[in-house]
Amino acid sequence: MEGYELDPAEESRPDDPAALKRRRGKKKRSFWAELPGLLLTALVIAVLIKTFLVQPFWIPSESMLDTIHVNDRVMVNKLAFRFGEPQRGDIVVFRDPAEPEEEESIPEAVIRSVMEAIGIRTRGHDDLIKRVIGLPGDTITISDDQVHIDGVALAEPYLDEDVVMPDAGPFTVGQDEVFVMGDNREFSFDSRRFGNIEYEALVGRAFVIIWPVSNFGGL
Repeated sequence: MEGYELDPAEESRPDDPAALKRRRGKKKRSFWAELPGLLLTALVIAVLIKTFLVQPFWIPSESMLDTIHVNDRVMVNKLAFRFGEPQRGDIVVFRDPAEPEEEESIPEAVIRSVMEAIGIRTRGHDDLIKRVIGLPGDTITISDDQVHIDGVALAEPYLDEDVVMPDAGPFTVGQDEVFVMGDNREFSFDSRRFGNIEYEALVGRAFVIIWPVSNFGGL
């Protein structure tokens, strides 16, 4: 046909075993050549998602029973407080105020982010998870196993019916701060002990339990 010239490699018959072998070899080489790039792209995407969007968080303690159990994994929305403010009842992850923030070199930060993104390591060592009870301007008191906000009893349907809370307060919540408590009130190290949490210390809002499958569900 005029204007068309066959590639010499294509002049063999389609069913020529040698030609078929060459084509298969090219496909295999092409896949293995592209694989490192595909893996790197996937890793970069995972790190970006972990850094800016959502991240898994491992629950190491009993402080959120019976809502969240020990060794559960939850997903945390890291954009929740970039475009909004915490609300009463939110379950939030925040930096442990008792742990000084350690400085990381750029290589250390990259390695940590990669390990967290691929699941070798999860957040949890220097972070805590609790429920938001008090908002800026609130005065909180605890008496007769009941939390009161500005003198009004707070409805907490997520608590066990037999919850026990020592009397405490009053606690006043400052501007751009929240007062947090664990749902397991008898065994929770929270704002009753370490005070209010500043907005800038909030990592994000936990919104779903992802593991184990038997506990899967929204928060």
